[in-house]
Amino acid sequence: MPTGRSTTLPADSAAEIRTYKGQDRALRADRLGTAGLLLSVLAASAPLMVVAGVMPTIFGVMGIVGQPLLFVILGVVLALFGIGYAEMSRHVHNAGAFYAYIARGLGPTAGASASLVALVAYSAMQVGVYGILGFEISGLFATYLDTQVAWWIPALIAVAATGALGWLKIDLNAKVLGVLLLIECALVVVFDAAALGKPGPEGLSLDAFDPSTLGGAGLGTALCFCIAAFVGFEQSPVYAEETSKPHIVVSRVMFLAIGFVALFFALSAWALSVATGPAGIVKASAEAGPGLLFELTRSRLGEAFTDVLHVLFVTGMFAAMLSFHNVVARYAFAMGREGLLPARFGRTNPGTGAPATGSLLQTVVAAVVVLVFAVTDSAPTGDPTAPVLHLFTWMGSVGALGVTALMAAASFAVIAFFVRRGTAGAQIWRLAAAGLAGLALVGIVVYTVKDFAVLVGAEQGSALSWALPAIIAVAALGGLVHGLVLKSRRPEAHARIGLGNEAFRLDQAADAAPGA
Repeated sequence: MPTGRSTTLPADSAAEIRTYKGQDRALRADRLGTAGLLLSVLAASAPLMVVAGVMPTIFGVMGIVGQPLLFVILGVVLALFGIGYAEMSRHVHNAGAFYAYIARGLGPTAGASASLVALVAYSAMQVGVYGILGFEISGLFATYLDTQVAWWIPALIAVAATGALGWLKIDLNAKVLGVLLLIECALVVVFDAAALGKPGPEGLSLDAFDPSTLGGAGLGTALCFCIAAFVGFEQSPVYAEETSKPHIVVSRVMFLAIGFVALFFALSAWALSVATGPAGIVKASAEAGPGLLFELTRSRLGEAFTDVLHVLFVTGMFAAMLSFHNVVARYAFAMGREGLLPARFGRTNPGTGAPATGSLLQTVVAAVVVLVFAVTDSAPTGDPTAPVLHLFTWMGSVGALGVTALMAAASFAVIAFFVRRGTAGAQIWRLAAAGLAGLALVGIVVYTVKDFAVLVGAEQGSALSWALPAIIAVAALGGLVHGLVLKSRRPEAHARIGLGNEAFRLDQAADAAPGA
């Protein structure tokens, strides 16, 4: 079955058949519109967590004063990526998103490899947040209730709550994510306004947008951190089967998300630099770390606002975890539907239409990882222990590397897809944009691997500098081997990789053809 083949179906059947294995293998359509999908994908970017946690790290640890400019530059790169990616989304509607696109462009075996990378990368990003969330909740109990709670207790409760929501309707999930996201964004905007209204000693300086401020040995690491802050926009095709008009809604949401994240984070990073002064932001961030935002809000907006911000810091992380959980569950569903995972993963919850088995898989994986890190934690309650910090930094860095590699591969898959369809000439400017984005993303991957020891806070020469990025390499190799085995033993299943719903429709059209 050739890659990129289009489908022509009888009009009366197209609306009824959604997957080649029947309605119990279908995600429920028409659950999400533009607003619901946009809120779902933006929740993954965790605005408050980025402003409070990621930005001070880039300023203080990596010494990159030009962080606001970095968000603008990456916004342009990802917009170039989105041009081809969005066009692909008009032709391929599959919850497998990345791996489906790569399969349709670079072949089913490459798609199988990408599927396992996606599953591992998004799972790692989701699990990593449990460490910092557990520690923050433990801190809230100590501060406001004078009660000592081990970090892994609230982390496991969050695992259970996320898993329960993962079984429910996606439109309900979108409402939960939307409320949390809008509140935390509003609070960050209030801080931005306060910082710009009461600037530091250098006034409303634009020095942070000077290209010379991007220099420094930590640039490669900063790029990976900033890419991680954007993660979420590329998830919109994952929900294509659950939207009302996927050929319109998915691409619209993608560009809205890229534009919002780039401008929102550039403005917030600039506000941080203005609040302390560009000359003092590196020192202030190094000394205060994730506490920088709260120190600045306390002096400008008071204790009550800062207390609310602390609580929303936690709920924002929960929203990000739920968003990633939903994505992992849908990747598992798509893989089960196409034979890349056992068939039971390709079934949905009869009542809600949610990918129940995939949700359960991610819940179990998260619980096991949290328990492993909890067992290795011998420090006193309330101490920011190595297990907690490692769970967040190690898993988050592995996930960011995997997603960046997938974006790079998807850029080249877009080019191959339209070349194979014979429409490269008509899409030439989109393919040029995809090529430029792909080259830029490959460069970011190379820089990230090179500086991985800095990224995870390990000493130069540490085994972690190669062992952690090797997780993504092993996943890619494992998926590749699985694809080759499938091609040898089950060629029909191999040919369906990336086709999703379309596989049944192709068979149906063939059966209905004269002389079939």
